[in-house]
Amino acid sequence: VQLQASGGGLVQTGGSLRLSCVASGSAFSLNRMGWYRQAPGKQRELVARIPGGGGSVVYADSVKGRFTFSRDIAKNTLFLQMNSLEPEDTAVYYCNVRPWPNYDMHYWGKGTQVTVSS
Repeated sequence: VQLQASGGGLVQTGGSLRLSCVASGSAFSLNRMGWYRQAPGKQRELVARIPGGGGSVVYADSVKGRFTFSRDIAKNTLFLQMNSLEPEDTAVYYCNVRPWPNYDMHYWGKGTQVTVSS
């Protein structure tokens, strides 16, 4: 599985960005997928994820109500719509896929920088 993420950039507090991640491979709808982020000096953390086969999206408490995870199965693409951005959201954002049926395997995109200025 290869992942290509895009959409990061510099935005002011309160602004919005939309991240995209195109995934190669088949059985896209059965994969577990998610977005993670890593801020300087901190560990990588979950932002949002969806289980294999679909279902409810799980969000980190810090982004609930502001970020929306979605996917376009026909285009093998994940999205992360980020609204009401805060300086604390500044990080490198990574898309993640755990492909069906080998959910123990993790594939990561290259990462895209999101910087929110105060």
